[in-house]
Amino acid sequence: MNTAEFNIAAVERETGLSKDVLRVWERRYGFPVPGRDANGERQYPADQVERLRLIKRLMDQGHRPGKLLAAPPGALESLAPRRAPPTPTPTGVDEGELTALLDLIKRHDGAGYQRAMQQRLARHGLLRFVQDTVAPLTVRVGDAWEDGSFEVFEEHLYTELTKRLLRQAIAALQTGNSPRILLTSVPEEPHVLGLLMVEALLTLEGAHCIPLGTQMPLLEIVRAAEAHQADVVALSFSVAFPQRQIGGLLEQLRLMLPQGIDLWAGGRGVVRQSAPAGVTLLPGLAEALAAVSDWRATSGAGA
Repeated sequence: MNTAEFNIAAVERETGLSKDVLRVWERRYGFPVPGRDANGERQYPADQVERLRLIKRLMDQGHRPGKLLAAPPGALESLAPRRAPPTPTPTGVDEGELTALLDLIKRHDGAGYQRAMQQRLARHGLLRFVQDTVAPLTVRVGDAWEDGSFEVFEEHLYTELTKRLLRQAIAALQTGNSPRILLTSVPEEPHVLGLLMVEALLTLEGAHCIPLGTQMPLLEIVRAAEAHQADVVALSFSVAFPQRQIGGLLEQLRLMLPQGIDLWAGGRGVVRQSAPAGVTLLPGLAEALAAVSDWRATSGAGA
């Protein structure tokens, strides 16, 4: 793996940095330092691609690219991540049990993880399973990925197996009537677990959820909300989403949506945000459930 080289299109795909940005940095800062193949095309060593991925992640957390590119490679790892405050583990949850579940992922024992999670779901029921198992596990995995103790492929394994469990559980639920809540995320927000957790709890609460998956263009969100006669559009923002973009996106979408459709935004990404006018921020699952009750009380709709 360390001897692999990537062309500029592959580096763009791997890092999320555009080809133009890579070329500008090469001229302005002297990094990256690609080689050339027989045709004169840029070829980037794997270690430079890893450094570029780290730089992109730190930029998303608010660091300036000039400072990052001037720093020695080892110094980047020591930069304190600008993350949301840690979410405390719910009262009554055994920390050792959560650690044991994550150890199964670290040992790459997907079958063992699924069995253990299915047992917890059967024992606790879906509401408690989401609140006391999936939510704190997801926070732990995100923090572990950010501090380097979880590999990207391990985070993906956790996500895919947990998505499978939640979707199976949601499929067994009876769909409610109101409010009609359209669930999605904005472009460049691919994290879906937050949406699935909210969908499970809101469906249990009697809401009618309309899941659209992730990374929907704003105009399509508006069209979908109108087509489905949604009462609410609910977006999820993970802690990995660039914080500085959230407020502007919410303000823009609020202007685009009809006034009769509420706009909610939840997830760890909104913990430090101030709510734009006409937007309700829901940093936790409890706030999402409370928002349903508030909507019903305000609208006069029955449960």
